[in-house]
Amino acid sequence: MSQGYFITGTDTDAGKTWATLALMQYFKQQGKSVVGMKPVAAGCGMQDGQLKNADALMLQAHSSVDVAYELINPYAYELPVSPHIAGSINPVELDKVLTCYDGLSRQADVILVEGAGGWLAPINQHQDISDLAKALALPVIMVVAIRLGCINHSKLTYQAISQSGLPCAGWIANCTDPAMLAREENIQTIAAAVAMPLLGVLPYTDLADFDALASFLQL
Repeated sequence: MSQGYFITGTDTDAGKTWATLALMQYFKQQGKSVVGMKPVAAGCGMQDGQLKNADALMLQAHSSVDVAYELINPYAYELPVSPHIAGSINPVELDKVLTCYDGLSRQADVILVEGAGGWLAPINQHQDISDLAKALALPVIMVVAIRLGCINHSKLTYQAISQSGLPCAGWIANCTDPAMLAREENIQTIAAAVAMPLLGVLPYTDLADFDALASFLQL
């Protein structure tokens, strides 16, 4: 049986993809095979005759094994808007996502599933990211963008995750604002407010060096 985690963020652009890629490298350094999955993605472009998402392509490129794009990103939408709007013609069906996840779980030791937007971002007319996470039944890792408003966003997201009944594996502080005032104080405040371990603080960087970022993580 593979080990899996669901990666969610406190908001859009919280840094979920970079955190997921850093986690992928972390597990590789532990000698494990890893696959990244992004079940739902909006803002996709045509490539090789099909819609593909830049973040999902990065997850595919950094996976330990060669897997089909359709398994990594079964729902790729062109419009860069909320998935329930972008996918109005082809809405997300959880059974399809579970089938793709099952296929990936047979090919690697660790599966990291990246959500879309925040925890309550809608994926169709009746369900949101939290429903997707509950269907997968994976421990949740929360990525917090350390910027103005992060304390409120992290406390609300943690509360919602806890209410879902899913285990909270931990959280990652992602320093997205190089000019952030009182950065350490904000991180300490969040650490005291959420009852899950801080897995690492990813420093601000313009370089996509995921091996280096992995060194800041400890699960």
